[in-house]
Amino acid sequence: MSSSREFHSIRRLPPYVFEEVNRLKARLRAEGADVIDFGMGNPDMPTPKHIVDKLVEAAQNPAAHGYSTSKGIPGLRRAVAGYYDRRYDVKLNPDTEVVVTLGSKEGFANLAQAITAPGDVVICPNPAYPIHTFGFLMAGGVVRHVPALSPEDYLSGISRAVRHSVPAPSVLIVSYPSNPTAQTVDLDFYREVIRLAEKHDLLVLSDVAYSEIYFENNPPPSILQVEGAKKRAVEINSMSKTYAMAGWRMGMVVGNPELCAALARVKSYLDYGAFTPIQVAASAALNGPQDCVAEIRNTYKSRRDVLVESLGRAGWTIPAPPASMFAWAPMPEKFRDMGSIEFAKLLMEEAHVAVAPGVGFGEYGEGYVRIGLVENEQRIRQAARNIKKLLNGDAKGVKAA
Repeated sequence: MSSSREFHSIRRLPPYVFEEVNRLKARLRAEGADVIDFGMGNPDMPTPKHIVDKLVEAAQNPAAHGYSTSKGIPGLRRAVAGYYDRRYDVKLNPDTEVVVTLGSKEGFANLAQAITAPGDVVICPNPAYPIHTFGFLMAGGVVRHVPALSPEDYLSGISRAVRHSVPAPSVLIVSYPSNPTAQTVDLDFYREVIRLAEKHDLLVLSDVAYSEIYFENNPPPSILQVEGAKKRAVEINSMSKTYAMAGWRMGMVVGNPELCAALARVKSYLDYGAFTPIQVAASAALNGPQDCVAEIRNTYKSRRDVLVESLGRAGWTIPAPPASMFAWAPMPEKFRDMGSIEFAKLLMEEAHVAVAPGVGFGEYGEGYVRIGLVENEQRIRQAARNIKKLLNGDAKGVKAA
């Protein structure tokens, strides 16, 4: 095969923005540098013991090692429905309105495959988690980006995007708490989303992977709490952050039965579902004691507070995120002109701190970096000391730290 051959789906994907930063991080670590890594949203806390114990117990059963069920074992689908009933007072039919996925990312990508014809137009927030865009691009869709530096900006841009798109859009994506901006919305926001969706005949995909990582008094709502939402909306959720189960790959798509059926059919051709013991353990997580969720949430809150306070004292003012495991940080004024990729590289070279450049989440993310709350408080304070030296122009002092 010719090494210069290009494949259609690959050609549609732009160069990976984070590749340069990741390459620099690997080089510095190979040279012995202690890089404090806030770049990737990879939970560093252990999965709660009772969930791991259930996995071990289930794995001892020889019958659990065969093919599983692509849409999820019945017990887990019932557990998901039970969670939505308790958390949101939303009733779901576990047979027709719940599909278990291999994490929310796979669920989103395969849902895009299931509902997208070539040339279909999708309205997507920008900045946004990359799969929201690239899942549809790989499925042959066309993405209409709408600025989303605030929920109000995004709402106000939806009707304009519909008016100026040919053909008319078929899908609307929302994602709150947001990755990367960490912003949240209330139920009135979702009511307006459903009103716009009905007016313009749009299907709605709502990504709520960070629904349990919140720091204000009011837990983030579900779009399915809006009357009539299930007629055109599904919610994509995840257990990765809620229970520190990122590597387990457990997610769910719930809501509109037609969309769930389309996803289940595509998945039936592509996979046999997650390893059954993992699904059994996930059921135990949803059905069992939830104090572990509060503990994980409180850990992120403590880290958030230390990050905002210590970087503020270092001279970098960062708005306190109301939710998620990220801070969305405007670049310091003196570095604003260099762009987020070069600033991220400078932070790594001079302060040995890794962050994600905002432009990696879309053009409207330029001027920001995303900081993951994935290091302990001591490491956060060390990062702040290193960054303070950089902000004060003492780069050599940083390298010696």
